[in-house]
Amino acid sequence: MTIAMQVLEQSVVVFSQNYLPLCRVNIKRAIVLLVTNKAEPLDFATEGGWRVHSPSLVIDVPKHIRLKIGSNERTWKVPPVNRREVLRRDHHTCQYCGSSKRLTLDHVIPRSKGGLHTWDNVVTACERCNSHKGDRTLSETGMRLRKTPKAPIHPAIAFAEQFWTNVQANLE
Repeated sequence: MTIAMQVLEQSVVVFSQNYLPLCRVNIKRAIVLLVTNKAEPLDFATEGGWRVHSPSLVIDVPKHIRLKIGSNERTWKVPPVNRREVLRRDHHTCQYCGSSKRLTLDHVIPRSKGGLHTWDNVVTACERCNSHKGDRTLSETGMRLRKTPKAPIHPAIAFAEQFWTNVQANLE
């Protein structure tokens, strides 16, 4: 693979006007944002970017860019609590044993005991664990959740958290 092709496979982190890391875009999209003056380079990274040549233009593309325009993203809403969304949040694995076979939904606090159908009370469970737990609470069965259930967060916030976690890890 040529060096030019390797450069075109790189990605650039896009920040909002308020310096919130939003997402990664491929280098072609980053060039368009820079050339149309919709973004500007950010120079806080220790490593450089890439120099890209076209027949009429040479442009330095940094590893991080900041949007100059307000992003008109549609408002993100917390998705409804349904099978598809709970499975997605729990990565299609039982939250009790880790199995990915014969998955169902389970109410951590059973509805018969006042549990609600909310993000913090519904988890993915395999048929075996769900049957074993039955209509009982975790303390009654001695079972434990692998992680505490919570509502999904905005994709840009999730990306920002992961971005800053990686930056912190690289500093250590």
